[in-house]
Amino acid sequence: MSDKTHEVRDPIHVFIRLDSAERRVLNSEPYQRLRDIHQLAMTYLVYPGATHRRFEHCLGVMELAGRIYDIVTDPDRLYDDTIRKLVPKRDSLDFAYWKRVIRMAALCHDLGHLPFSHAAELELLPEGITHELLSLRLIQSEYLTPIWKNLKIDADDVGKLALGPKEHPKPDSFSDWETILAEIIVGDAFGADRMDYLLRDSYHAGVSYGRFDHYRLIDTLRILPRSEDGSKEPTLGIEQGGLQTAEALLWARYFMYTQLYFHPVRRIYDIHLKDFLMDWLPNGHFSTELREHLALTDNEVLAAIRKASKTPGAPGHGPARRITCREHFRPVYERNPIDQRRNPESVELMERALKDNFGPAGIRRDRYAQKSRGMSFPVFSRDGRIQNSLALSETLQKVPVFAVDWIFVDSEIREIARQWVEENRATIIPVAESPKEISNA
Repeated sequence: MSDKTHEVRDPIHVFIRLDSAERRVLNSEPYQRLRDIHQLAMTYLVYPGATHRRFEHCLGVMELAGRIYDIVTDPDRLYDDTIRKLVPKRDSLDFAYWKRVIRMAALCHDLGHLPFSHAAELELLPEGITHELLSLRLIQSEYLTPIWKNLKIDADDVGKLALGPKEHPKPDSFSDWETILAEIIVGDAFGADRMDYLLRDSYHAGVSYGRFDHYRLIDTLRILPRSEDGSKEPTLGIEQGGLQTAEALLWARYFMYTQLYFHPVRRIYDIHLKDFLMDWLPNGHFSTELREHLALTDNEVLAAIRKASKTPGAPGHGPARRITCREHFRPVYERNPIDQRRNPESVELMERALKDNFGPAGIRRDRYAQKSRGMSFPVFSRDGRIQNSLALSETLQKVPVFAVDWIFVDSEIREIARQWVEENRATIIPVAESPKEISNA
């Protein structure tokens, strides 16, 4: 097989270079399908430029994962003998093998995404099935195994790094080295997946919130022992000189969530899309059979939405019309500190009252709460010690927990509902008997 280098122009990374083996994966049916899966669902209905796809995102993740691998395996950056024993020598076959695997895993990590990505995944897949597991099945399927065999790559290795221990069905099977490599792709702190989607989504949506100095961040990454309790378990950390870029990454994520990902109109389109799919899909669920999965993209869903919107009585006609005619539900109430201090169940009380007064069909609720705050990782300080990021950075300690809780109503009753809420707020939300129970989450 030729080792010819191929170039792909990219607005984020300028050039993404891949060899002929990687291009075989790129040209495979599972990967080409990602050309037709929007990265941000129907966000383009609010931010018109956000029409980018999973196709270019996965290319970007591969590019970043390869860069990070080269940096953290640099012999001059290895912390101690324990880390040196973990990392293959640069001129070894092992080193080349794992670089090949990590780039392939990054390329394939999103193969299992459903139409419109995350928009309706939780409700429309059978219990216990995720897009990550569908990615794993495709990596191990007849569509890609001939490529792995030709390259003498183990499909299980590619699958492990693509999913990471949190999503893989056998988390206990990961070695320390495999855990580190998976962290390079899908890690919570410094994963290439997160870096690329923040930069790419920000660029295409036309907002600046997701930008940070990823060049500096990557250049200061290191494999380090965890600092907590003197643990020697290796993980991705950072040199102290890169701490501010890690802070910028965390704030970028926070502001992208507040300003873009959870924009209320963007979120209500997700809800209308989910309502349509539940009516339109057989049995209200996506198929997990790989051939059917590969045959269904945003294109087929959009064609069905347009047809249903013009056909009264068709499955999903109502939500389809709301999407195509921009008749989406409108926000009528949002969780807020004043009402929360009055009663921590303010949103539940308001939702119940609105449904009782206007009927449940015209009410939708959307809530999300971030599961963790800050980023805890080891920092190689200037004096040669390993310290915890939260001990060194007040900024990382104080990034707010992101949470939203919206109630939407049918646009036809929005003004009436708003006025009714204002007139009856005190009655709907009585003062709680136990103020100590009020939550800030």
